[in-house]
Amino acid sequence: MTAARRTFLTGLVVFVIGLALWLFGLDIEIVVFTPSKVGVVMMVLGAIEAAYGLYRMARGERAERG
Repeated sequence: MTAARRTFLTGLVVFVIGLALWLFGLDIEIVVFTPSKVGVVMMVLGAIEAAYGLYRMARGERAERG
């Protein structure tokens, strides 16, 4: 598995975990943090990482062609 694909898949996993925290952690409150807010942050970071992985995959394909 290439590094770009691994970055993309890692971003998707982080996004899905963040989505689960956001959906199922709305009524839970822990002293230090709120799971729903942490879930939103994880979704944003996961989306950025997945987009970067897609960029690297597209960039790698263009480098191979030309």
